[in-house]
Amino acid sequence: MMETGLTYTSTVVVSKENVAATMGSGDLNVFATPAMVALMENAAMSAVADELPEGSTTVGAMMNTTHIKPSAVGDTVSATAVLKEVEGRKLTFEVRAQDSKGVIGEGTHVRYIVDKEKFMSKLS
Repeated sequence: MMETGLTYTSTVVVSKENVAATMGSGDLNVFATPAMVALMENAAMSAVADELPEGSTTVGAMMNTTHIKPSAVGDTVSATAVLKEVEGRKLTFEVRAQDSKGVIGEGTHVRYIVDKEKFMSKLS
C-alpha cells in the first residue's frame, strides 16, 4: 500500500525551448504554462516511481492548476509534488511551482497506476 506524504521536486532552467513563444501557448519569452504543467507531472511521477509494483507506471489523468506569475529566461523553476490521497489506483497530489521570486503556480494533479503492457496494448 502506497503511503501519503511521498514528495519529489523537479527543476528546470527557463530557456528558449520552454518559453510560451516557442511552445505555442503564447507569444512572450516567459516560462510556458505547458512547461510548468509538465514539470509538475514529472515531480508527481517521480515521487511514487520507486514504490510501484514491477511492470507498473503512472499516467496523468487530471491537472487543475493556476499559473499566476511569469518566469524569465535564465531563472530556475522547481515543481514539488506531494502525494495527498491514495484511492486504489488513483493518486492525488498537491503540486506547486516556484522560481527565484516565489510561487508561480499551484494546484492538484491526479495520476493512475497502470500496468505498462496492458496500457500500451490499448494502442493496437
